[in-house]
Amino acid sequence: MSDILKKIWATKREEVAAACKVIPLAEIRAQAEANADHRDFVGAIRAKHAQGLPGIIAEIKKASPSKGVIRADFQPAEHAADYAANGAACLSVLTDVQYFQGHESYLKAARAACALPVLRKDFMVDEYQLFEARAWGADCILLIAAELSLAEMKDFEAIADALGMAVLVEVHNGEELDTALELKTPLVGINNRNLRTFEVTLDTTLGLLPRIPADRIVVTESGILASEDVALMQQNNIHSYLVGEAFMRQLSPGTALKTLFSSVYTNF
Repeated sequence: MSDILKKIWATKREEVAAACKVIPLAEIRAQAEANADHRDFVGAIRAKHAQGLPGIIAEIKKASPSKGVIRADFQPAEHAADYAANGAACLSVLTDVQYFQGHESYLKAARAACALPVLRKDFMVDEYQLFEARAWGADCILLIAAELSLAEMKDFEAIADALGMAVLVEVHNGEELDTALELKTPLVGINNRNLRTFEVTLDTTLGLLPRIPADRIVVTESGILASEDVALMQQNNIHSYLVGEAFMRQLSPGTALKTLFSSVYTNF
């Protein structure tokens, strides 16, 4: 694990401890359980596939530790509506404050601006964050296999399921994939970015693909930048994508999404 990731994990635990002092676990859990506004994250992706369309999880992202500010003119609600109007199946919204300049208010604003299900994109290290996610309105949470043990992921998956949230489990290599496949979730995200070097190669997805059962939905993450990248995934029967930075750098993220995928999916 890279030094930056170690710092992020440590920061998350500090954030959870601080949040618990403001809103105790019992209270945030009650808020989560009271939020009955559910949207079907997995169903939204499957609905696109049933139409012969890509299941695109379009990301709303202001900055990253490695790239700095990606979009200075950052309007989460506008971006969400733009994505929804141009064929996205779901949204992914960064809520990490310190490293990605995200915020819970961005998730709430994005979800309120459209009818799409929303993933809370953050580093989940404690059950408290899952209750936070549902209290804020998240329909899906991210579990990073590089960060969590199998026991932790199973516990978190059970909590998410009880709250009506989907789980996207993210892997970077074969060892992590073997662990991730012990979970029930159909959503398996393959991050093409090396966590240590931050280099990106689509060979990561293609190399792991033969090991993934047919009943799982493979979501390729990072490195989908051109129509050739989309075509390569399509040719390998991968039709789910998590894309953010390539869109967020454009004047209209939704138009960029439409342009990238309509060149490959002819009925998009």
